Amino acid sequence: MRRLFPVTDQTPASPQAPADREWSLDELAEAYAYPALGPGDHWLRANMVSTLDGAAQHEGRSQPISDETDMRIFGTLRALADVVVVGAETVRQEGYRPARAREAFAARRAAAGQGPAPAIAVVTASMDLDFTLPLFTSPLVPTLVVTGAAAPAGRVAQALKAGAEVVVAGEGEGVDAARVVRELAARGLRRQLTEGGPRLLGQFVAADALDELCLTISPMLTAGGAQRIAGGPSVTVPHRLAPACLLEEAGFLFTRYRRI
Repeated sequence: MRRLFPVTDQTPASPQAPADREWSLDELAEAYAYPALGPGDHWLRANMVSTLDGAAQHEGRSQPISDETDMRIFGTLRALADVVVVGAETVRQEGYRPARAREAFAARRAAAGQGPAPAIAVVTASMDLDFTLPLFTSPLVPTLVVTGAAAPAGRVAQALKAGAEVVVAGEGEGVDAARVVRELAARGLRRQLTEGGPRLLGQFVAADALDELCLTISPMLTAGGAQRIAGGPSVTVPHRLAPACLLEEAGFLFTRYRRI
């Protein structure tokens, strides 16, 4: 791993210099630390991966366009978050399981006043989820189901019976993306991470609720009709972000962009 931006002692002296050693989890945690939050503040970051030709998935999953270092960063970002926000379709496609406690991050989380693992918050309008899965029945931290006030009452009852907590963040069946952020923050979940999918990320972008994008650029081409990292209606004026960090390893670029 080498840091290309901003320039530090972890930046090679020349483009031809060999890649640096593998970074420790502590070094990754420092590189991806959340900003200091004042009272009432919250921070929503997204973590996504894309091929060179813009595909966010291959055959419906992100794993084929990822690599080992990308997964280490994925785990680090989770370990720093209070809550991981994910769309229902991504839960179904990726086979989501509860977040686990990791000894490597235990002291860091305790110092930040966090529990042993982040909560998972599943955003869904239809409540079409399998509430017998471990994500709902045996998480270390209760899973949150974020939906609208008009969500099917029977499915809401099933979620509660399975042990999930239901969070209302919309007046109809669907949710208001900006309200999702506020409702979670009101529960003390202020360091927020979304892992998509593209439809959910598009909703956060459209609502101007996204503070940071962590995007892995995979050195692969897939062609085809795969989704981009964000979907849905376009915004009236494109949102411009500023680069915060750029890391590289084995041709993969690990970028961070923050709102201006």
